[in-house]
Amino acid sequence: MHQLGQLMRGAIVTAEQSPIVSVCIANYNGIEIIDECILSVMKQLGEIPIEILVHDDASTDASATHIQARYPNVVLMESHENAGFCIANNRMVARARGQFVLLLNNDAALFPDALQTLLSEAKRLGLPAILTLPQYDATSGALIDRGCLLDPFFNPVPNLDAKRNDAAMVIGACLWIPKQLWDELEGFPEWFGSIAEDMYLCCRARLEGYLVRSIATSGYRHWQGKSFGGNKPQDGRLITTFRRRYLSERNKLRVMVLMPPSGRLVWLLPLHLMLCAAEALVMCLVSGRWDYMRLVHWPAWREAWQARAALRQEREQVQRRRRATSREFAHAFTWFPHKLTLLWRYGMPRLK
Repeated sequence: MHQLGQLMRGAIVTAEQSPIVSVCIANYNGIEIIDECILSVMKQLGEIPIEILVHDDASTDASATHIQARYPNVVLMESHENAGFCIANNRMVARARGQFVLLLNNDAALFPDALQTLLSEAKRLGLPAILTLPQYDATSGALIDRGCLLDPFFNPVPNLDAKRNDAAMVIGACLWIPKQLWDELEGFPEWFGSIAEDMYLCCRARLEGYLVRSIATSGYRHWQGKSFGGNKPQDGRLITTFRRRYLSERNKLRVMVLMPPSGRLVWLLPLHLMLCAAEALVMCLVSGRWDYMRLVHWPAWREAWQARAALRQEREQVQRRRRATSREFAHAFTWFPHKLTLLWRYGMPRLK
């Protein structure tokens, strides 16, 4: 405890000082929300030595100018072209100097004791681990999840049980990871662009025998979908965009190809493709338009097929590094398809 107390002295460090935690915030056109995000980091309890890095992804709303003028202690990285969420985070972590990294969405705001809670748990575990905190809806204050489980088809299933701290994945809106572990896992695959990159990273970590956990206390507020659109019920119905849905289906399909053991993949992948085809057909018939197949599933399947050689090679590399047993990896999976739960609760989603 004495050592932990030593770590908690200080605040935002200068370029000559060494941070314990590097908070990395990817920003694109977030001028309306970035202040609350950055200020929530600056107001953290415990006086932990931190640095804040913001990657501005070619915003057109003067975000970069605003951040530079108002927060001179923030390390601002400006991109002249829109590189995407994965590349933005990879760039920030490559530059980060802290022992630990916290990836934080620009539409998220930490509770005052968030970093103190994460650092204490990391020190208590004494092992490399990916951690997160309870996620709360910024508008209603309702609990969204305590990390996520995964259904058989790699759809995230929110965990609401305060007694369950193991997770299949944690949302990238608030993802804590030792920098050394990030480097070992090689960060986010840049071809993901955005969506499910957190799933990929957590599945890689779990396959290689590392912990992925949610802490029961503290938390963060999240304007879910604010930075990317969609992903949040409105008036009792799920509303999202064709682009978000396409990226979700494309990237989850690739995670599914890479992570499961061969004995599971041989039946899981064909079943997944058949169910997706049935889902697309129903959506098209209900809407009277073929946009769902044309803009979501078909391009996701086509790109996976075109990249099959690269995916096969990456799967071989991922599986060679496996240290977890199939049972250990499957421990954080549920058996019931989560899309059916969402269909029962909210009805057919509306895409725009």
